[in-house]
Amino acid sequence: MSSPELDVVEFLLTTRAYNEHRERDAEDLPPRYRTVFFADGGIERPLATSEEQTAAATGVDDPWAAVSGLMFTDRDDFAETLSLSEPDMAEEWFVDRIDADRLATNPTLAAVFEERENVPEVDYEQSREANRPMRADRVWIDSLLEEYFDDEEDEEMLDLVDVRAPEEVDMTLDDLVLTADQENEIVKIMKAIEHREYLAGIGLREIGKLLLVGPPGTGKTTTARALAHELDLPFVEVKLSMVTSQYLGETAKNVEKTFEIAKRLSPCILFMDEFDFVAKTRNSDEHAALKRAVNTLLKSIDEVSLIEDDVLLIGATNHPDQLDAAAWRRFDEIVNFPKPDVEMRADILQVVTQEMDIADFDPLELAADTEGLTGSDLRLVLREAVLDALTEERTTLTQDDLMEAVRDFEERDSLKDLDMIEGDHDALVAGGDISADGGSDTDTTDHSHDHDADGHTHEH
Repeated sequence: MSSPELDVVEFLLTTRAYNEHRERDAEDLPPRYRTVFFADGGIERPLATSEEQTAAATGVDDPWAAVSGLMFTDRDDFAETLSLSEPDMAEEWFVDRIDADRLATNPTLAAVFEERENVPEVDYEQSREANRPMRADRVWIDSLLEEYFDDEEDEEMLDLVDVRAPEEVDMTLDDLVLTADQENEIVKIMKAIEHREYLAGIGLREIGKLLLVGPPGTGKTTTARALAHELDLPFVEVKLSMVTSQYLGETAKNVEKTFEIAKRLSPCILFMDEFDFVAKTRNSDEHAALKRAVNTLLKSIDEVSLIEDDVLLIGATNHPDQLDAAAWRRFDEIVNFPKPDVEMRADILQVVTQEMDIADFDPLELAADTEGLTGSDLRLVLREAVLDALTEERTTLTQDDLMEAVRDFEERDSLKDLDMIEGDHDALVAGGDISADGGSDTDTTDHSHDHDADGHTHEH
């Protein structure tokens, strides 16, 4: 149960309890509250409860209007702050309207009510453990980055990496359809993170470097991001072709700074896309600075560790065949991301369409008609079906809508194989058939009205 007045009262009870109980720390505050009070690298007592802060923490636009009718609330008109005039009454009112799930997401109040009678059962330690750690908050990440990048030259590095807080990842592992092997590797790495101290104690330190291989659109990047969300870890994403570009300054320095960012934000996930760029550079006559950057990259990979640095390194490539032995041996696990088979495609369609209204939906029929399509392709198909229906003012789709969207997708996809300069004439004319075979050895054109370049017609 939730309501504006309940949300505001919870906030006021939380700030009051946090101010009174000095043994509580920032990890006991719900993340949405920490964001409001975070300043200068931390959270200082006492926590103020201005109307502006209350609105920001609760999402209630007018918090005083929400609670002004309650007998235990008060407002300081001069300071524009809210308070509880009768805290005990406020607690009784609050407890009568909540369930255990609400307390479980607020360690500060879980500690207050843990031993109380007639209160939903809650465990403070479990609540604190389940609470997202402050190191994963956006405000904390930004404070570390601002501290590290203290001059204009360093700030250019932020254009080369994409740092996301777990809360900013909109995909979870539950949203994905994975193979048994992929799920097994994820479970293993999650266990390795959970038992880092044990692994260090028995001397197993070469753990936590994954290479995801497979065609584009098969979920490599999405899975890495979802893992960050699941583990409450900052996600540092970098495209190697950008970091090692000779047009972006000192390339080797860029590589080193990428790993420094990851270590500064640890524990975190460092995701390196386009890893085949390493092999392309090592096997080419590229600029010497690029070769030095790649050597620096391989050395940095050797020196970073999940066990010692709390950095989980994940590489991804669409071209595993281009990687040499030196690149392969940097990773302790290789995870294959093949194109989905018909059963996986049906499962993906079930997951992606769960919020859609589709009459007579048959995912198996649609899956059978989408051979060779990736999960990303299937999402594009569904997007087009939805947009086409909206042009007809419809929000309910049909199976025919989806099948038609598949055919449209395949037609558009065939454009990739067309020669736009000397290709099939019919396919390059408005209204032409882009599915037609490209070109013909037989000239069947009617030349009775040929035109010169100047536009004049010549009769034959």
